[in-house]
Amino acid sequence: MAPETHNYDLVLMLDPAATDDVRNRVLSEVQRAIEGAGSLGLRQDWGRRHMAYPIRHQEEAEYHLFQFESPPDVLEQLQRNLRIADGVVRFRLIKLRPGTPPPPQPRPSAGGGRSQEPASTDGAGQEEPATQA
Repeated sequence: MAPETHNYDLVLMLDPAATDDVRNRVLSEVQRAIEGAGSLGLRQDWGRRHMAYPIRHQEEAEYHLFQFESPPDVLEQLQRNLRIADGVVRFRLIKLRPGTPPPPQPRPSAGGGRSQEPASTDGAGQEEPATQA
């Protein structure tokens, strides 16, 4: 009897200061672990983004999304490996409910990974769109 499988999301935040080799090694090991016991449905590289709050004095991270189907024991392996891997800032594994819609298409990162300028406000407190030069 085949093991029961579920659909999962893995959001992975990598240290942009880590070398390309370190980041690529983490990504390839994640993909290998998923494909070894399950199937990778979607992989999106969202690029360098500003984080909502600093983690270990870092304000940016390189974001990646993996959607996959696998037995639950793959999660234990991924969690163990990602906790000790160099270059991993944070990760989140989420079990998807049946019928969960696909993720939206990633928007391009603005200015090489920096957040877009916030809208300026006029004296009345109304927001105006940021002007483009």
